[in-house]
Amino acid sequence: MASEVDICNLALGHLGDNATVASISPPEGSAQAEHCSRFYPIARDSLLEMHNWAFAMRRANLALLTSNWPEWLYAYAVPADAVTIISVLPPDAQNDYSTYLSPADTMGYYANNAPITAAGRYVPQPFNLEIGDDGNEIIYTNQENAMLRYTTLITDTTKYTPLFTLTLSYHLASMLAGPIIKGEVGAAEAKRMAGIMMLYLGQARASDSNQRESKPQHIVPWTSGR
Repeated sequence: MASEVDICNLALGHLGDNATVASISPPEGSAQAEHCSRFYPIARDSLLEMHNWAFAMRRANLALLTSNWPEWLYAYAVPADAVTIISVLPPDAQNDYSTYLSPADTMGYYANNAPITAAGRYVPQPFNLEIGDDGNEIIYTNQENAMLRYTTLITDTTKYTPLFTLTLSYHLASMLAGPIIKGEVGAAEAKRMAGIMMLYLGQARASDSNQRESKPQHIVPWTSGR
């Protein structure tokens, strides 16, 4: 898999720059390495924020805090490694779109001796994200024993998919174009690189979503035994 330096050199190659860098942390001393050291983290972090990437997805039980707002029953601490909050879930939720119904909910109906899935039931709960007096983020919700699904900052490039890596290289190239090429030509090249990045971003998003798409089966209790 590509390293940070590989991604930087790929970005430089997109711009037609023949130079290669050997280190960006710390930068080796060349102008290209200095630019890559400055812009690579920005390109990486902003691209991670553009989509809920599967390789950056995490799920965790939340630590309960004291809720000071009557509008919400519960308050929870946001995990320290959270970048993007995706959904607040019940503790037994299997995914965002279905959960098991109790026998009371299904009126005693079972399919093959297994609980019937509540197809199409969207289980994430309403929540509000605020900053506490201590500067830490707090999640307010009415969900007891809440679980959080979120994305975290992934700096290990071996976790990136090939399409994400390629998208990141063009995203970085769009930022490097101005400092390296300069002037109107550099601005035009930055715009061209950004356009290519958006094309690969669409492909990367689609590929990522297809690999983890959940399609709950619609089961009606009175037909489940047929």
